Amino acid sequence: MSGVLNVTDLKTGYGKQEIVHGISITAQPGHITCVFGPNGSGKSTVIKGIAGLLPPWAGKITLGDADLTGLPVHEMVRKGIVMMPQGGGVFPRFSVMENLRMGGYSLKDTREVDDRIETLIADYPNLQRRRNVAAGSLSGGEQMMVAIARALVPNPAFVMLDEPSAGLSPALVNETMDRVLALRERGVGVIMIEQNIREALPVADSVYIFAGGKNKFSGTRDDIRSDEHLMSIYMGGTVSE
Repeated sequence: MSGVLNVTDLKTGYGKQEIVHGISITAQPGHITCVFGPNGSGKSTVIKGIAGLLPPWAGKITLGDADLTGLPVHEMVRKGIVMMPQGGGVFPRFSVMENLRMGGYSLKDTREVDDRIETLIADYPNLQRRRNVAAGSLSGGEQMMVAIARALVPNPAFVMLDEPSAGLSPALVNETMDRVLALRERGVGVIMIEQNIREALPVADSVYIFAGGKNKFSGTRDDIRSDEHLMSIYMGGTVSE
């Protein structure tokens, strides 16, 4: 399934606490959509709501003409939306190949899963050589490769990344952004939550800034006039400030 991913007036949260107060996002296929905002602004909560990890309390989620609102995680994966958690979330005791097979859990045809894995792992020579090694023994950069390759196994239309640069060295941050650009080159749409604005902004095709669980800005990086303008919005100001 492909098409534009639209999130309209989404409200969700945890327990009885509403965190996201009617946020809307439009993500284009084959584009990188970056979401910025201070801690507590609702960034991660939004993508958990899109992924099916949190139920939508209000609003609508569509991919092309298909209404995906309220679908559980495994159904969202089948529809083409995959979330990669913060830090990649590899299974450290599982081998590289076992981790990649976990990415195909929503697919019924095991032969199809194996074929996709072999195609993907060929793009990552380091993983190809270490396919039977426990993922926990890999470097941080290699673990990120495993996580990204695993997310690609179900052949998604969109991959959502929750702060992929968190805890990485500057060199690995640059490598991670290169991996994000490679997803775009594959035609995969990316929604990326990031705190590292300086590194993420240059790769963004579109930008959203959240504050207090609400949209404060949507546009392109060229619409951000200056660092001062960006920080004003980031800290909860208005676009005109």
